[in-house]
Amino acid sequence: MRGAREASFSLRGWHVLLALVGFFGIIIVVNVCFALAAVDTFPGEDVTHPYIQGLEYNRTLAEHRAQQALGWRVAAMLAPAPGGAALSIDINGRNGAPLTGARIEGVLRWPADVHRDRALRFKEAAHGHYVAALTHLGEGDWDLRATATSLDHHSLDFEADLTWPSPH
Repeated sequence: MRGAREASFSLRGWHVLLALVGFFGIIIVVNVCFALAAVDTFPGEDVTHPYIQGLEYNRTLAEHRAQQALGWRVAAMLAPAPGGAALSIDINGRNGAPLTGARIEGVLRWPADVHRDRALRFKEAAHGHYVAALTHLGEGDWDLRATATSLDHHSLDFEADLTWPSPH
């Protein structure tokens, strides 16, 4: 009889306490690890000075209204090219005529990592058709932010969401 008594287990209050503390301790440790990993892998703000950007919002809205009044139309796309990809931009004026002689400055941005952003150099390949060559372009969704300035110093800021390789 004595051996049977020693082998039986009875659940005590301190057993339950240890189980609960252990369970929630593991949950807290895992959550802290995930939070640290998230903070280490995402740099935070996407723009350098968000407060100043907010203060200049009215000026930005006025610039957008002036740009809309120009009536320019922009189309952007990524296409395969020798050595990688080519970013093509077509710009047409209000009357549909190609906008020639424009200077285009832009950046192709990877939304999650500023270190993968690429400055673009555009050349006018045809009337109103501008091309920037890209090598080693990673697959995924990219954001184009660019400014086109005409010979008469009018400018248009534009953005486009692009996917590489292009879905068919």
